[in-house]
Amino acid sequence: MFYLILVTIVWSFSFSFIAVYLSGQVDTWFAVVMRVLLAFLTFVPFLRLKQFQAKPMLLLMGVGACQLGIMYFFYYNSFQYISVPEVLLFTITTPIYVTVIYDLLQCHPLRLSYLFTAVIAVIGAAIIRYDHISTEFMIGFLLIQGANMVFALGQVGYKRIMELYPLPQHQAFAWVYLGAVIVAAIGWLLFGNPQKLPTTNVQWLIIVWLGVVASGLCYFLWNYGATKVDSGTLAIMNNVVIPTGILVNVVFWHQSIDWPRFLLGSAVIVGALMLHYHFKRRRLTQSQSS
Repeated sequence: MFYLILVTIVWSFSFSFIAVYLSGQVDTWFAVVMRVLLAFLTFVPFLRLKQFQAKPMLLLMGVGACQLGIMYFFYYNSFQYISVPEVLLFTITTPIYVTVIYDLLQCHPLRLSYLFTAVIAVIGAAIIRYDHISTEFMIGFLLIQGANMVFALGQVGYKRIMELYPLPQHQAFAWVYLGAVIVAAIGWLLFGNPQKLPTTNVQWLIIVWLGVVASGLCYFLWNYGATKVDSGTLAIMNNVVIPTGILVNVVFWHQSIDWPRFLLGSAVIVGALMLHYHFKRRRLTQSQSS
């Protein structure tokens, strides 16, 4: 749980960094390929070719292609159609995808208690961030839903792969980033605009920070943390970045906010987490007594 909280704090800055310093100024595909390439280079020293079989290696690369490569295609392009508050709002469906995909991969019937707490977290996030929807809302909404789906598939798939193939995670994650680099590089070659490269030191610094810290270190810690919690906790933690992201925007970029709604929505999200733990304890008690 500690790792998920730490990563959430770091990621809270990413929304504002991208919107303020990169969106509309730096080519989307260049920003994406540099981000995942720097993340990959961070873990190259841990790459061990002889210690991996082909199947888990390809599965891990598929996780990276989904969770990072394809996700960033949807995510970065969404800023061309919707605002940062709308991006934050539309990410609230991620917990539902996490819960449903996890149960499908495990061949389990859908656990309604997990889905119920995830929906409560969605309601809490919606209370916090519901603004006027722009005319291009449908395109942006669909792009973010695509990002949510592949992000959920990637992190749940990683959790499942590590359950089936207990590999050293600092080594396994090099393959994850390699899969992301391949997808992002193809996107850059096909759709990139070499005329829109970074022009300031701040933009380069943001790209390096997003690649080495937000992606390289934090995605590793997030997926590592995902292996230490159940899918219900993981689903709810996906929404915690919404209030923290808004708080960062308010404190550092002085965006106005409806504080009563912010506090109410945050309380609902915390309540969802507490309710989930209640369901979990009750289920463990029932299994021990049976």
